[in-house]
Amino acid sequence: MKLVNVFAPETWLSNFGGPRYIQLKRHLEEAIENRLLPPGTPLPPERELARMTGLSRMTIRKAIAPLVEAGLIEQRRGSGTSVAIPENRVEQSLSRLTSFTEDITRRGAETSSIWLSRGVFQPSPEEIVALGLGAAQSVARLERLRLADNIPMAIERAALPTGILENPLEVEESLYERLAQLGKKPVRAVQHITATNLSEKDAELLGVEKGEAALRIVRISYLASGRIAEFTRSIYRGDTYDFVAELTIPKTD
Repeated sequence: MKLVNVFAPETWLSNFGGPRYIQLKRHLEEAIENRLLPPGTPLPPERELARMTGLSRMTIRKAIAPLVEAGLIEQRRGSGTSVAIPENRVEQSLSRLTSFTEDITRRGAETSSIWLSRGVFQPSPEEIVALGLGAAQSVARLERLRLADNIPMAIERAALPTGILENPLEVEESLYERLAQLGKKPVRAVQHITATNLSEKDAELLGVEKGEAALRIVRISYLASGRIAEFTRSIYRGDTYDFVAELTIPKTD
């Protein structure tokens, strides 16, 4: 539903519903609860909200302030106002090789994907080097937006030799699940994690503002034989994902 329809006053404002700021506050609470305003949704600026609702900017502030205090809406300097994302962040261990589906399922949430592209292509120079391919070989590419309980969490761009995955259209929800079925599931991986700021394109896909903090993960995974199986570049929202490492202190003589 378009935001202009969510805030249209004829759908919620009444002459008999009490103070206008109370009516707007109540309406926002219901819209968030019913996911008309899903977590992470940016709200229009005060001036635009005043135009959409027909209320004054002071009334808008009075309605939003208690929702900010209750943690339903968050305001960030330079990023504007948005519906708050629940604090149950996803944790991924750096000591175990797991898939996005495994991480989210373990958390008790439901995973889904929006496919951006998938097919068999000529490899890029980066893919040739990472996967150890010849220039004449092909790669299976899978690019998708990963969601947990319908909240965008990550953009995943994977490339695999066609000898590992011949038909990328066979992948439904979990890439590793399909590779396990083929007897080609990776057993180890090397990951590089760096901080980055979201480009306009990636920010739009993840439902946040351009320039927001994110984590960039580059993973190369291997079969038990040592063969390279996968080269994946992912972008994770910095406000929804934590990577956790367990460290040991070496014994000293």
